[in-house]
Amino acid sequence: MTLRKLLPMAFGAAMLVGGSLMASAAMTATVTVGGQPMFASKNIVENAVNSADHTTLVAAVKAAGLVDTLETKGPFTVFAPTNEAFAALPAGTVDTLLKPENKAMLTKVLTYHVVAGRLDFASLHKLIDAGNGSATLKTVAGETLTAMLNGPHNIVIADAKGNVAHITTYDVTQSNGVIQVIDKVLLPG
Repeated sequence: MTLRKLLPMAFGAAMLVGGSLMASAAMTATVTVGGQPMFASKNIVENAVNSADHTTLVAAVKAAGLVDTLETKGPFTVFAPTNEAFAALPAGTVDTLLKPENKAMLTKVLTYHVVAGRLDFASLHKLIDAGNGSATLKTVAGETLTAMLNGPHNIVIADAKGNVAHITTYDVTQSNGVIQVIDKVLLPG
């Protein structure tokens, strides 16, 4: 083959390889949450314990005995309230929930933030479109959340009591699911 024929083929191959590498890098890009990178190779618990914004959630998950569950294969979508979200609850609520005698109530609140499956922004948006503006999500607690659009790239989640949480950080990919960081604690009915 002549150089004239090889050059376009080499260029095409380089573009193909370069494009694949860029796509691969984009798929494995880490998201920073609570000042720390969240790695797609780690599970929900392994990443959450490193987030400075989720220390209350992690303490609650431990108190409820849900660590082993959230380390399983899943996949799960966790709507993860920040420390600020927990702090916005009425005074004494978190301390009361963390007491051993309230473990069942704590478990219900926490599992109300978990949906079976991997629901990233695109999946949620598709469900909302299919539902003509809202999507009903069945939680692991057995109750429902409602996902709705609030602008072209802003999904909000409403709980059974009508409280609305905004997703503030989307698509934190985990080995066993995805975390959507939210700004409010969702409460079951």
